[in-house]
Amino acid sequence: MDKKYRFVAAAIVASFAAASLAAQSKSSIPRTKDGHPDLQGTYDLAMLTPVERAAGSPLVLTDEDAKKGERQALARKVSGDAPLKGDRPAPPVGGDGSAGPAGNVGGYNSFWIDAGSQYTVVDGRKRASLLIDPPDGRVPQMTPDARQRVARNVNRPTSDQTAREDDPGFEGNGAYDDPERRPLGERCLMGFGSTSGPPVLPNYFYNNLHQIVQTPDSIVILTEMVHDARVVRMNAEHLPPAVRKWMGDSVGRWDGDTLVVDTTNFTDKTRFRGSTQNLHMVERFTRVDAKSVLYRFTVEDPATWTRPWTGEYTWPATDELLYEYACHEGNYAMGNILRGARLKEADDAKKKTGGY
Repeated sequence: MDKKYRFVAAAIVASFAAASLAAQSKSSIPRTKDGHPDLQGTYDLAMLTPVERAAGSPLVLTDEDAKKGERQALARKVSGDAPLKGDRPAPPVGGDGSAGPAGNVGGYNSFWIDAGSQYTVVDGRKRASLLIDPPDGRVPQMTPDARQRVARNVNRPTSDQTAREDDPGFEGNGAYDDPERRPLGERCLMGFGSTSGPPVLPNYFYNNLHQIVQTPDSIVILTEMVHDARVVRMNAEHLPPAVRKWMGDSVGRWDGDTLVVDTTNFTDKTRFRGSTQNLHMVERFTRVDAKSVLYRFTVEDPATWTRPWTGEYTWPATDELLYEYACHEGNYAMGNILRGARLKEADDAKKKTGGY
């Protein structure tokens, strides 16, 4: 056979093979009665992949770097799981800066923390960051107005912002003067670190599970951390601009086999990474196979960032069960934090007046 015809024949065979594989892949995806991909299930978002990556580093990890990072994470986990000595000395004021409970003057032993043990895998390759655009894997710079706005809002912390007594902007009113000055996650109102979304991000801590419940009219995304439930109204119009919601107003539609969720109508009580209430979020959920969903999100707020930015990662299915996050019923820490601040103020006053 002539070389040219052999090449054409090979191309035709390859084309049929690719089409056959695509058809097999498509047919292997579970579907609902209305023919759309069935996204229902529970997904474990624990992972090592950070939102951003080091400047100048590639998006895809080499096998060697991935194995090295995963070995180091395992070593930290094994070391951190070791029981703490009951007779250990108290940490210095402000902590000693080391990892673990002593570094932040007390907290969970890492036995209780599930920060993930592997990097997320997309297209068969392990990723060094969730961000894929900008290409450098870094969140774009904030606008000058946004930087000023964030500085003014320090005394109104959000779910992904920690308030400290020495933060600027309190103007004499301490971070511990009022429970409403504490972060929303600390108050058990929303999961911290945007784990509730949108965008849905790993919290790198624990309670990493998310469950999707799907009907033709509504899709619910339930977050294990602080049991947030976001309802996506299918084929609907957005609510009037006057209606503002902590997780925004999410409406969905199908773009082929991909669920596209458009979210607007945010409130300034949440302010994802310092954004305004005009934040616009677009998420795409694509069933890759019976055991995983590819999640992609694009963040846009011209008043906050100089350009939109996009990230993606895989949601692996799990048979683990979601557990109730019963936070508020026993949240004695909130009252004790405020009482501790009052005691500190009284002690400081005595020192100034020579009361000791």
